[in-house]
Amino acid sequence: MARATPVPPLALVLGIAGLIPFLGFAFLSISGNDGGLSTIGLSPRTILSAYGAVIASFLGGIRWGAAAAREGSNLDYLVAILPSLIAWTALALPAPWDLRVLGILVLAWGLIDQDLPRRGLVPRWLGWLRLALSGVAGAALLVAA
Repeated sequence: MARATPVPPLALVLGIAGLIPFLGFAFLSISGNDGGLSTIGLSPRTILSAYGAVIASFLGGIRWGAAAAREGSNLDYLVAILPSLIAWTALALPAPWDLRVLGILVLAWGLIDQDLPRRGLVPRWLGWLRLALSGVAGAALLVAA
């Protein structure tokens, strides 16, 4: 079992900072304000979905890295690629399904990764932090859908 240590301050700050694009672009998406992005051919929704896919891929990388560092199972490596495959497939879906799939994926992955601290592959604080960050990010994606 993973030992209890406090969340490193920088991990907390960077994790919270990573929520800013989710919250900001979700707000712009539902407000109808494009923040001037249309002048460069983009929309807040497009950026939100792309950011969601990138972050989902990053979440798979956490499992891959944990498995590599702590002798995880072959199943860990297989499971680690699922967020990328699902997220990038979601980008091909029509609205609102793209953000719905991404939102559910990010929320679910926060729960799925809870086996990592239980198995001692990551510290406990990472499990707690992942739940909180995934909850906010997933909710932002779903609200914007």
